[in-house]
Amino acid sequence: MPAEIPVICFVAARSGTGKTTFLEKLIREIVSRGYQVGAVKSDAHGFEIDKPGKDSWRFAQAGSKSTAIIGPDKFALIQQTPTKKELEEVVALMSDVDLILVEGYKVSDRPRIEIVRKELGTELVSPPEKLLAVITDVADLAVSVPIFALDDVIGVADFIIDKYF
Repeated sequence: MPAEIPVICFVAARSGTGKTTFLEKLIREIVSRGYQVGAVKSDAHGFEIDKPGKDSWRFAQAGSKSTAIIGPDKFALIQQTPTKKELEEVVALMSDVDLILVEGYKVSDRPRIEIVRKELGTELVSPPEKLLAVITDVADLAVSVPIFALDDVIGVADFIIDKYF
């Protein structure tokens, strides 16, 4: 049986901390080192991946609960659900990756790296037993895990690779 794919959630107490920007840079860095990375974005507001008027959108409008779009080099599955999917259900669908990085899912049971920006508050939302590291601009944050600067993408990549590979 293959080893379980590591999943790390990047969380923050508030939006606007730079999770997306940091993850974008981190994904590029880890991929540049030869690893295959999967990414998951938790969206609390609802989103629309399908474009009005396109065939797949028309299928959904006609009543299809599940629609797949298959192209020569990628595919997408759009599945209507009565409630938000659990992270575990979604990562189970991901394959051919070495690592899955998640933006959000503060309630997940997965390990987390938390981003804390001084101007948005210094409280942590992760339980200590789930916290792997903190990315912050707060000089005196009292935590027992490694602390990285807000721009230390290379340091965080090194940390993740050393820990999991």
